[in-house]
Amino acid sequence: MPSSFAKVWGCIAAPGHRFILAGVVLVLLGVMGGWPWLIVLGLVSGGFFAYFFRDPERDIPAEPGVIVSPADGVVIRVDEVAENEFLKSPARYVAIFMNVFDVHVNRSPVAGTVTEMRHRAGEYKAASRPDAASRNEQQALVLENAAGRRVLVVQIAGLLARRIIPFVKPGQNLARGERLGLICFGSRVDLYLPGDSQIEVKTGDRVKAGSSIIGRWHEFPPQT
Repeated sequence: MPSSFAKVWGCIAAPGHRFILAGVVLVLLGVMGGWPWLIVLGLVSGGFFAYFFRDPERDIPAEPGVIVSPADGVVIRVDEVAENEFLKSPARYVAIFMNVFDVHVNRSPVAGTVTEMRHRAGEYKAASRPDAASRNEQQALVLENAAGRRVLVVQIAGLLARRIIPFVKPGQNLARGERLGLICFGSRVDLYLPGDSQIEVKTGDRVKAGSSIIGRWHEFPPQT
């Protein structure tokens, strides 16, 4: 495999490879059968899936105490809530909506160990709806850092999303910004942080997984 092709292929999340190859098969069938419409269909579908499943490298902030965004998208809610299912404590809450054009590979907001993972079946309502967090298909993941703080990341399927693909398993250690999973075709990620953490984003902000600073631990104020 030529190195340039391998580099491009490596920038596409593995779950997308079969979708792209299906487009290639359509192109080949169209060429062999003399069906231009099938060639166009293969090119369009293959191109779309290559774009959707792109997985670019990110510059992960090295500053101590920062918490990075788990997803690409737009912040649709910032709040203080009681998270009674996993953290069982007051929490700072940030919801990030990903449209179909955003990168859908999600990343770990902090360095820590995966202490719990839980999948819950549900509906496929629009992920931007306020009740999506309680009604939609979702995958919850709890991370615990070296200081014993726990962070909850919830991947929520949306109107078009029908599959949440985890890349990690319980007991696995993750670095800040490391890939943890993918949601197919439009979705949302909710982040719950300890109540004493500081949030540095607001509703309407656009963030990038792994590279945008979304918050800090309270003992690490912004560097000046």
